[in-house]
Formats: sequence, C-alpha cells, structure tokens
Amino acid sequence: MNKPLQALGNIHHAAYRCVDAEQTRWFYEDLLGLTLAAAFEEDIDFGENLGRNRHFLHIFFEMADGNYIAFFDEPGISKPEHFGRKDSFDMHLAFEAESLDSLREWQDYLNAAGKTCLGPIDHGFVHSVYMYDPNGIQVEITCRAENSDAIMKDEAASARDALNAWTAKTRKQKEEVFGAERLDKRGRG
Repeated sequence: MNKPLQALGNIHHAAYRCVDAEQTRWFYEDLLGLTLAAAFEEDIDFGENLGRNRHFLHIFFEMADGNYIAFFDEPGISKPEHFGRKDSFDMHLAFEAESLDSLREWQDYLNAAGKTCLGPIDHGFVHSVYMYDPNGIQVEITCRAENSDAIMKDEAASARDALNAWTAKTRKQKEEVFGAERLDKRGRG
C-alpha cells in the first residue's frame, strides 16, 4: 500500500465528551488559560442508527501552538456513567510547561485554586503533575527533562526492538483475553 505523499504534521484537535460546556470552559479557560476559540451548535446524522440526529455543542480551546482541545456537550445522549474518572492509561491529556520551575508554579497555582495536583513525578525524560478535569479526564502538566532530547533519541534507536520483545512476551496473555483475531486486525477495519 502506498503512503500519502505528505506526512501528517500535527494534531488539529483531540475531542472528548463533557458534562457541561460552561463547567468545562471554566476549567480549561479560567484555570488552565486556554482560549475558548469556537462553540458550534450542530445537529448531525453520523449514520449511527440512533433513529435521530445528534444535537450537541462542540467547543474548542486553542493552545499556544495553535492546536485545539475540543469537547462535545450532548445532553440528549450523555449519561452519568460516561463521566467517571478514567484510568490514566485509558485516557489523559498532557500539556507542556516550559520548565520545571514553571511546572511547580502551575502546581502551586492550581492547588491554591482548589485542584489537587499530585507530583511532580520524575519520569526520567519528563516531570509531571496530575489532576482531573470536571469530566473525569486526567490532566497532566509536564515539562521535558534537561536531557529529554538525548533520551528520546537513544530510545528511538531501540524502540522497534523493545516493541518486538514486548509483543513476544505478552502475546499469549493477550490472546487469552482478546483472542488472536482481535490482535491481528491490520487493514481489516
């Protein structure tokens, strides 16, 4: 299969469901300082066999790099169980601070505003603090370690080997849980 001519350059936006657009705006704009960039009220049939169109408000927050975090406020379908705290391995957002000093300033600011920020945790290549947004999504503020670029370059050289070793080590366990067909879906939808 031929790859597209131009590589994908960046994430335009990542989008998530929210309990309430205004509460979400407060967290991302008032607390984190992102800019509310758009709020589109839409009524769309996505072909999901719901028997009706989906009616929602789609809000976008612009980050310093020009990319966006977006949320869907859809009270007609949303349920309380959609908004339990997500395991951070299932979903989290990581925003980048300029330095470790800046990260600590963010932590102090957010703690003073009533958000509990855990950390900073030293992951070797980054340092991070963690909290939850009003929708149950873990939010991380992170900064690169001084030697982050060197660490990532070293890791790139061995990443394929590490992935192959991990796959060999965990394949049997995953087949027992998910089945081999689920693990081999390449190119089959």
